[in-house]
Amino acid sequence: QMIQRHIAAGDLAGAVTIVARKGKVAHLSALGVMDLESKHPMTPAAMFRIASMTKPVVGVALMMMVEEGKLHLNDPVSRYIPEFRGMKVGIAQSSAAQANGGRGAEPQFYTVPAQREITIKDLLTHVSGLGSGPMGNSDIAKVARKEGEKLSDYIPRLGGTALEFQPGSRWTYSPGAGFETLGRIVEITSGMPLDTFVRARIFDPLGMKDITFWPTDAQMPRVATVYARGPNGLTKTPMPNDTFGRNVYFRGSGGLYSTAEDYIPLGMMLANGGELNGKRLLSRKTVEMMSAAHVLDTLPGRPAGEGYGLSVRVVTNHAARGTMLSDGTYGWTGAQGTHFFVDPKEQLVGVLMVQTSMQEVQREFEDLVAQSIVD
Repeated sequence: QMIQRHIAAGDLAGAVTIVARKGKVAHLSALGVMDLESKHPMTPAAMFRIASMTKPVVGVALMMMVEEGKLHLNDPVSRYIPEFRGMKVGIAQSSAAQANGGRGAEPQFYTVPAQREITIKDLLTHVSGLGSGPMGNSDIAKVARKEGEKLSDYIPRLGGTALEFQPGSRWTYSPGAGFETLGRIVEITSGMPLDTFVRARIFDPLGMKDITFWPTDAQMPRVATVYARGPNGLTKTPMPNDTFGRNVYFRGSGGLYSTAEDYIPLGMMLANGGELNGKRLLSRKTVEMMSAAHVLDTLPGRPAGEGYGLSVRVVTNHAARGTMLSDGTYGWTGAQGTHFFVDPKEQLVGVLMVQTSMQEVQREFEDLVAQSIVD
């Protein structure tokens, strides 16, 4: 009813919701349409750009490498990518951008040496400062990825960009650079391209058949249209014309497309302590480490009641966060509105697939699923 209400209000074109409890799917619903023009009905087979919900997939891949002794969480990134040695931190100067109301002008800054090297754990928890704001992003724009370049071509150049702050001093989301660098570290330590690794080690064992960095011609008609909300209702967001070359450049930060039914096994595996349907991907203790609050809400940049784990947000105080979900619940969100959570205490997993960003729907989804538990 909540989803239907938002569709009727013109907030969403359509949605697929799926919920699992104690290892079984308890709810699956597809409502609305995939595209407002064609009025093609939304179905469970619809595929969505899941954007940053790609990051927990890379988090699982990294933890597999930790289990195999290929890397340690506190290793400096420079151990795997030497160009990251001796990074600098940007210090903002009063700039033309500030005088201009922040529009158009490049940020003015000088750099000082980083007090310590950035680590794999810094990247996983978004406390590295890499690609986390205007100073670093202006440097990243100067070394932008060129068409046809792979992670191995592009990522080393990020080592020459300014960090936004001293590593570990605050939490600021790194939308792209941080997890794209982690994707490259998975490639280096596993000896496999990122798409090959996640397919062989995560997707195939869990039966995640449709999830992909690059939809095939057969899958493309099932990709739901992305819409932005505005004063005139929903406006179609054009599909990018392979600007990120997903078939050669595997964006660990946000490149995956998936159906709801294809994503939920990842959450079910985590809720079940690293194993699903007889296939073990991680040990129980590794999942506990991944979902622990490594960054507390006392660090600048984190909201009340919500810490950060290794690639996932973590509810540390459900009353302070204002959520029905148990303390210890973890998950993440995508830029186009997709959202998932794992509540280990209740053995509960929820996945919301939409293509319009709306935090209100995500919070309502969490609470309505949580309050429906009656046993």
